[in-house]
Amino acid sequence: MKNRDEVRNILNTVFMLLALIGVVVYFAVPAHHVIGLAIIAVALVIKIVEFFIRFMF
Repeated sequence: MKNRDEVRNILNTVFMLLALIGVVVYFAVPAHHVIGLAIIAVALVIKIVEFFIRFMF
């Protein structure tokens, strides 16, 4: 049980960092909107994995 919570906390931290980095890249570097959106998309995939760990196991 504790191991699962640790993994979820790590995934949540990675999600928040990637989402923040993606938003900063999206707005700070107008020529690289696609890169910012790709970073945000990766963050969303990580969040979905965390969601399934929370409710499926």
